[in-house]
Amino acid sequence: MHSFLTRVIAVFEIAGGLYGLVRQVDHLLGSRMGGLDAVAAVLGVLLFGFILVAGVLLASNDARGTQMSIWAQFLQAPLLATSFFSYALSSGAYANLSMTIQRSPRLGFDWAIAEHGWLFALGGPSAAHVGLNLLAVASWLVLRFGR
Repeated sequence: MHSFLTRVIAVFEIAGGLYGLVRQVDHLLGSRMGGLDAVAAVLGVLLFGFILVAGVLLASNDARGTQMSIWAQFLQAPLLATSFFSYALSSGAYANLSMTIQRSPRLGFDWAIAEHGWLFALGGPSAAHVGLNLLAVASWLVLRFGR
C-alpha cells in the first residue's frame, strides 16, 4: 500500500511540477514585471522545478526523492493570506481546509485535482485566511512515517 501511495504522490508531483514550471516560465518571460512580482515568479520557477525533480526521483525509488518530496509536501501544507503577506503553493492536487478570520469566523473547504497554484505576495485580502492543505499533510505523513 505504501508503494502505491508513493507512486500516486510522485505522479501528482511530476504533473503539477511540470505544469507549474511551464506556467511560471511563461509568466516570467511573457510579461514585463519588476520588483516583488519578478522575485515571486523566479521563486515559483525554482519551487516547481524542485517539485518536478522530487517527483521524478520519488518515482525512481531514490532516497533523495523521498527526502525532497517530504520538503515539497511540507512547503505545500500552509495557506496564509493576510493584509500584509500571502503564501500558498499547490502542485498536482489539493484539499484545502481554511478559516476566514473576521468578526464571525467561517470555515471553508476546497479541493482540486490536476491543478497547480503559487501565491507569494506582500498584501492580500482585508479578511485574513489561514488554512492547511490536508492532502499535502497526508502525503507528508505517508512519506515521513510510511515504511
